[in-house]
This record gives sequence, structure tokens and C-alpha cells, in this order.
Amino acid sequence: MAAAEPDPLVDAVAPGYAFEGAALELGGLMRNATDLTDVHIRIPLGMLNRHGLVAGATGTGKTKTLQLLAEQLSANGVPVFAADIKGDLSGMSVPGEGGEKIAARAQSVGQAWTATAFPVEFYALGGQGTGIPLRVTMTAFGPILLSKVLGLNDTQESSLGLVFHYADQKGLPLLDLADLRAVVQWLTSDEGKADLKLLGGLSAATAGVILRELIGFQDQGADAFFGEPEFESSEFLQTTPDGRGLVSLVELPNLQDRPAVFSTFLMWLLADLFHDLPEVGDIDKPKLVFFFDEAHLLFNDASKAFLDQIAQTVRLIRSKGVGVFFVTQSPTDVPDVVLAQLGSRIQHQLRAHTPNDAKALKQTVNTYPTSAYDDLGEVITSLGIGEAVVTVMNERGAPTPVAWTRLRAPESLMGIADAAVMQASVNASPRYAKYAQLVDRESAHEMLTAKVEEGARRAAEEAEEKARAKEAAKPAPRSSGSSRRTSSRRDDGGIVEDVVKSGAFKDFMRTAAREIARGMFGTARRR
Repeated sequence: MAAAEPDPLVDAVAPGYAFEGAALELGGLMRNATDLTDVHIRIPLGMLNRHGLVAGATGTGKTKTLQLLAEQLSANGVPVFAADIKGDLSGMSVPGEGGEKIAARAQSVGQAWTATAFPVEFYALGGQGTGIPLRVTMTAFGPILLSKVLGLNDTQESSLGLVFHYADQKGLPLLDLADLRAVVQWLTSDEGKADLKLLGGLSAATAGVILRELIGFQDQGADAFFGEPEFESSEFLQTTPDGRGLVSLVELPNLQDRPAVFSTFLMWLLADLFHDLPEVGDIDKPKLVFFFDEAHLLFNDASKAFLDQIAQTVRLIRSKGVGVFFVTQSPTDVPDVVLAQLGSRIQHQLRAHTPNDAKALKQTVNTYPTSAYDDLGEVITSLGIGEAVVTVMNERGAPTPVAWTRLRAPESLMGIADAAVMQASVNASPRYAKYAQLVDRESAHEMLTAKVEEGARRAAEEAEEKARAKEAAKPAPRSSGSSRRTSSRRDDGGIVEDVVKSGAFKDFMRTAAREIARGMFGTARRR
């Protein structure tokens, strides 16, 4: 019997994916657009905290790849967090629908496909949408992330940091947008200008710019994202009684209206995880895998300080057992300092219709290790839907050979789950009871309002004392009717005192104080 002819591609690629430990199954190795081998392309489970990238043009299957990875992570007991831009991932909570196409793909890549539902919990930023509300206090969010959302330049970002510092020093809790606006308006008011002068790096003009941006930000409805109860990001590290990892999906409605808000909020969640989780070093499987969809929104027009923070967080969070996958259209959307840290790459089709597209394709090809394919750029532009070029880290931490891969089919529903089913799932969650109700405790806004009211009360008392002193300094009349007039003045003084102590006068003073407060903390009236 004649020996099988050697296959250079199989010989070059297959050994790189023969892992000893647990691994996620991606699909089968392809020689070309029609010829599929029996080599399985996989990712070692223990290497998923080395981060990764899923890239490709719109409509090439990125979301299905994300779904495929999330399913297998959950099945292996690894919790997953993912931004669900269009709601397509909600179908993970429902068993998939088979069919001839699904059966044919599964058979071609050696997949024993079974319709399966996975444990899913739904979240919504600020409760806008179907899900458990995700909120963060303004203090926790911090000036650097907020500057990215507001589009501030470096000088304005530094000035915003001084505002946060002032609030900390004065014991003014910044819980929501109203609190931050109150502090900025206080510093730019006549009453607070002395405090502003002490903050040497903050000018009245810059404070005014920050205030205008905050007002515009609030007009977009972003105030719903900030407040209490503040979400504890450790809630994402949940497993079910049967040992599967919980898949946490956050809905991002109206992304086109507030792209920077969503991407930056997700970055806060990642930074919060880094802050709270203990060091674990190298472990058999991640404690959490975080999928960062529409990642280009995070990096657009980002300041150097912001990019430095992202790079540092991504670099160090690996030791906390968290893996991060950035999902975007092109690898060039991700800065080199971050891209260099992404060990696994799943590249769907890129298109090269314009000179800029061709340049991006060339840059993408240059980031891959040596390929057994004659023209990797041509392979990337000719990939079909559900196909990708893959390279990952092997169990020694070295890159695997580049593999043209036909991807497996997800086993859950590839579509949007029924809204009523999703809402029922949200209502049944113990975390819904914990985070659903907004808490409004005393913070900077109320404290500064009280300060204004106290100032108005003292001013009224001082005016009253001056009036009494002036009245007492007048000489007594000499006429025979002086006693009656003096008595009348005493009666008038008593009437004034009674009026000052009356509830009506106090209501008037409180109203006056509120009018002053609206000038400082609102937009309808300026003092």
C-alpha cells in the first residue's frame, strides 16, 4: 500500500496545534477556499489570559466567533463578560436551531453539534435597556476616563483632575454628574472664587469649558450611568451550580449617539477588576474573559495619558487571571503598544477597495509570524463568512503557525432572544434586587446647596442685627407723646421680630436660597 503523499501545509501547521491540556476548538485547517484538512485548530485554555484580537470587516462573522468562544469558555467553567452591541449575543440563553447548513459545517470540521443554551445574565448601562443596571460613582470613574468621554485636551484634563482633588480635600462626595457640575459651578461663582484661586492650575475659562461639556454630556442622558448603588465588578466572576461559567452581557442601546460613553465605561469596568482582584499568576484557566467589542471607539482621539492607562491595565491584568479580547474591524484600530500584548489573533476578511484599505492590509500581514501560505494578504481578502486566519500562543507561550480556518458553528441561538424571556431572566436575578433601585444620598450637590442656604440665612441675620443697632442708636423723642411713639416703635420692633421668626419668612428665605442655588447648579438662572 503506497504511503500518503506529504502535505507541506499540514506538516507545517498541525504540530503547532497539538496541545496537551484543555483547549477551545475553533475549527478545521483549510488549504484553500475549497479544500479542508482534518487538522483541528485550537486555543489552549490556559493561554486565554494572554489576551487576543478578533478582527474583520462588517458582516464577516466576528460576532459568531465571539459567541463560539464564549460558549466554550462557559462550558469549561470560565465566566465571560461581553458587550452586546446589537443584542445578537442574547441568543446564547436559548438553544440553537439546527438545519442543513449547520449540520454540513459541523460535519466538515468534525464538530458534534448539539443545540445548547448557556447561563446568561443581562446588564444595561444605567438601566437603559433590558438588564440589571450598571452604575458607577463619579469619584470612582475618575478624571482621566471622564476627560476621554468629554473630549478634553491635555490641559483641560489636568484641570479636571484639580476639580476632583478639590472635592476630595473638601469632603464633597462626587456620586453623579449633578455633583461634579455643582463643584465646578461653585468654583466659578462669586462665593467660590477664593477656592478657585487656591487651585493655581485651574482657570475660570477652563472651568467654564468643562462645565459646558458636562452640561452637553448630561443632555445626552449620560447622567443615568453615574450614581449609586455602584456596581461591584467582581459580580461577573460567577459560576453556576453545575460548574459552567456565567456569561454576562451588557446591552449598548443607541451606540451611535454616545460611542465614547460606552467604550469608556467598559474600560472602567476593566480597570475596576484590575483594582479589586488579587494576583494569581499563571493558572490553568482564566478567572474571567472580557470581550471588548467595537474597540476602535475606545482608542479614537485618545490622549497619551489615556492610552498609557489602557496599555498598563492590559499588561498587568493578566496576572489577575483576566483575559481581554478586543473586537474591531482592523488590527490597525488598536495602538501598537496594546496590539503587541495580544497573544491570540482571529482575523476575518479584510477588504482592500481603497488605498487606505490596502495600507491597513499590508500592516496587518506584517504583524503575523511567518506563514506557510504564499500570499497571506490574498488569503485574508479572500476569506469567506465564518472563516478566519488564526494564530495563538501555544502552551509554551510561543506563537503557533498561521492557519486558514473554517470556524465551528455556535450551539446556541445565532440571533436575538425573546424580549419577554430576557426580562423574566433579569427580574429573577438576585443582582437585580441589589442594583435596580437608584440611591440618592447626600453628596456634593446637596452639601453645596446647604452651604448657600446657610450663607443666605447668615446674611439675613446680619442685616437684621444692623437694622436693630441702627434703631437703637436713634435719640429718644422729647415730646409728651414720646412714650406712645416709643411704645409704638417697640411694637413695630416686636412685629418685625415676629415676622422674622414666622414660618412664612423662613419659607421666603429658603426660596431665595434655592434661587441662588439654581444660578450656581442649574442652567435656567444665573446670579
